[in-house]
Amino acid sequence: MTRRKIQIKKIDSITARQVTFSKRRKGLFKKAQELSTLCDAEIGLLVFSSTGKLFDYASSRMQQVIDRYDQHSASQRLGQSSVDLQLEGDESKLSKVVAKRTRELRRLNGEEVQECTLEELQELEERLQRGLSRVSKTKDGRIVKQINARKRKGIQLMQQNQRMKQRLAQEQGKSSESIIICSSSDNPPQNCDSSDTSLKQGLSLFK
Repeated sequence: MTRRKIQIKKIDSITARQVTFSKRRKGLFKKAQELSTLCDAEIGLLVFSSTGKLFDYASSRMQQVIDRYDQHSASQRLGQSSVDLQLEGDESKLSKVVAKRTRELRRLNGEEVQECTLEELQELEERLQRGLSRVSKTKDGRIVKQINARKRKGIQLMQQNQRMKQRLAQEQGKSSESIIICSSSDNPPQNCDSSDTSLKQGLSLFK
């Protein structure tokens, strides 16, 4: 026989509600005691009934559990405060770094240089020269690459042109040979013609 599942909702009957509260409270405290014994856990329970009556259970002393809870909450708040302070400090550092980089970029663009000291101007000039040198090297490298690429392209075109010339010469040679053969077929040798004429004359004598 299966056990009927009880629907969890507020019990309307006051008497039934009080009976259920008493049973469930005792079961809850028993489970807490078992958990404390089995797992060596420090447990404190506070339960108020619907009439306002207080029931409590503590594995050691309730005040000791409450004090420990207060200490834990305070340490958590302190830890959160430390995290907030650290975040604020990091944000302040980042803001200073961003402001410094922005000022340097403006000076590299020639802005706000009137406020620079002689040493700062000299350092700025050296940085610009180093940057210009890197730009020039990069530009020269790109130009050399383009020149080499065009040379390779020119060599490829010359080789391709040479192959086309050779192919054209071969085709022209074949055409010349065909013309010579056709000319020989159209004009037979004269010796053959003279032999045929003599043969015809000899035959006419016997008629």
